[in-house]
Amino acid sequence: MFSHEASQFSGDDMFNLDPRLQNDTHVFGSLGLSRLLLMNDSRYPWFILVPQVVDITEIHHLRPEHHEQLWKESRQLSLWMEDHFRFDKLNVAALGNVVSQLHFHHVGRSMGDPAWPGPVWGHSAAIPYAASDVETMRRLAAAELLRL
Repeated sequence: MFSHEASQFSGDDMFNLDPRLQNDTHVFGSLGLSRLLLMNDSRYPWFILVPQVVDITEIHHLRPEHHEQLWKESRQLSLWMEDHFRFDKLNVAALGNVVSQLHFHHVGRSMGDPAWPGPVWGHSAAIPYAASDVETMRRLAAAELLRL
């Protein structure tokens, strides 16, 4: 019988982050199942969850327990973002047209942001974070969100 489900949660020793995600983000740590990334675009509070499961491209291909864990982590991240960032709408999406590795975007959108009301993808060149801002957010996430 053919199955799309990954055999198991991979752990860091087998899991490899897609090079494009590695290049475009800051790695913050792990929520358990998922690696937490900050998109390096200071115009939006934009975090990405990447389930640390080998060779998964679709949410519905996750094992049921991983699927449930991903939704828990997404909710945890969403609530944390609401507590620490101002935005009008939180967009949550798993696209994968450019990066096929399963990843789950959480983008805080505000009326009047550079891409409003359209999508942030491909809108314009990113404005990178200052290193000090990344470290401040990393410390905050580590203290309140992550299990490192």
